[in-house]
Amino acid sequence: MNQVRAIYAAISKKMAAAITYTGEFLHAYLFIYMVRTGGILFEGDPEPIMKELKRIGDQVKEVGEKALKEAEKAGELSQDTKKKVDELLVKQGELQARLQETEQKLDKHATGPASVEYKSIGGQVVESDELKEYVKEGNFKKSITVQVKAVTSAANSVGAAVAPDRLAGIVTLPQQRLTVRDLLSPGRTSSNLIQYIKETGFVNNAGMVAEGTKKPESSITMTEAQSVVAKIAHFIKASSEIMSDFPALQSIIDTRLRYGLALIEEAQLLKGSGVGNNLNGIYTQASQYAAPIVINNPTRIDVLRLALLQAELAEYPSTGIVLNPADWTAIELQKDSTGAYIFANPQSTAQPGLWGRPVVTTKSMTVDEFLVGAFKMGAQIFDREQASVTIATQNEDDFVKNLVTILAEERLALADYRPEAFVKGDLTPAAA
Repeated sequence: MNQVRAIYAAISKKMAAAITYTGEFLHAYLFIYMVRTGGILFEGDPEPIMKELKRIGDQVKEVGEKALKEAEKAGELSQDTKKKVDELLVKQGELQARLQETEQKLDKHATGPASVEYKSIGGQVVESDELKEYVKEGNFKKSITVQVKAVTSAANSVGAAVAPDRLAGIVTLPQQRLTVRDLLSPGRTSSNLIQYIKETGFVNNAGMVAEGTKKPESSITMTEAQSVVAKIAHFIKASSEIMSDFPALQSIIDTRLRYGLALIEEAQLLKGSGVGNNLNGIYTQASQYAAPIVINNPTRIDVLRLALLQAELAEYPSTGIVLNPADWTAIELQKDSTGAYIFANPQSTAQPGLWGRPVVTTKSMTVDEFLVGAFKMGAQIFDREQASVTIATQNEDDFVKNLVTILAEERLALADYRPEAFVKGDLTPAAA
């Protein structure tokens, strides 16, 4: 009988510890779980916790009474009873570990950055004074009300849990449409200088001659002209790590660098000053507009037609018109007295054109200026080195900094054979 009492005492101590600890844990753990999952303890909410505690207590009590009876009867516990006791003890260990983990998480939450202005509902409830006072009193049959702020999708609320949908690649900037190169004749060179002989004068004395008389002499004047090959270049630095980790970036950089060359090239072909390393642009060398005939109250469209006539009288019939996009739009929108468009058809898909010549628009042309001319006949581009991209690390201290230099460059020359083949001027007619 003493052995039975000893067994009973041991079981009673273990059962009592299990009941006490399980009750304390379940109150804390279940409450934390409800808070973490967004539940709020309003009136009547503590009742389910008390019922769960009572159910577990009754179960443990039942096992203890059964163990006592078995010990008094047989002197030892059955295998089933031992198994139940062992399961309760194992469960106790598991709950203790989970409680410790939960307390650590709450500690981290409580010691978060002071700059957090908004917290989730669970965070606000756990840290509220009302809950702390409620737990301290231990009277779980009464209810409490905790005031909480709204949970929003802000980054410092539950919105931080929403993963962004990141798209692949890079959204690049728009690129200007480049058109001037296509107007001119293409060419290649292997030198750094383009030289050519240009006829500058012709005296034609051809005439009718009588038999036996001296024939008249005509003359031609020639001069040597030259165009220097110029270079356009720029570079970008990038780390070797990003180039390896983001292979598409190199393609994007290459494309952007090439575009940068082409953009400056277009500006130089039109309006290069010819000073220093600048090209001598066709607009820079073009003949100034002077109306060949006089008309009353000329419009923009009239000015362009007279400029075409000026080039034609110089024996260089124009093959195109270059305008700023804003100026061409203003011409297209001109209407007659009935409100109908004069030149434009809003439903037409035809290419822009005026007076039988194609109209090319570019932002490289200044607003209210124009250029007409025989582009193929009057000028030619000579490419010495077409646009290329080179990558190197042997530059400055790139090697020791794990940097790469991405260089883009091209070399070309512009031969403006006949400046008089081009006519430039202001679109707005001068005041009479």
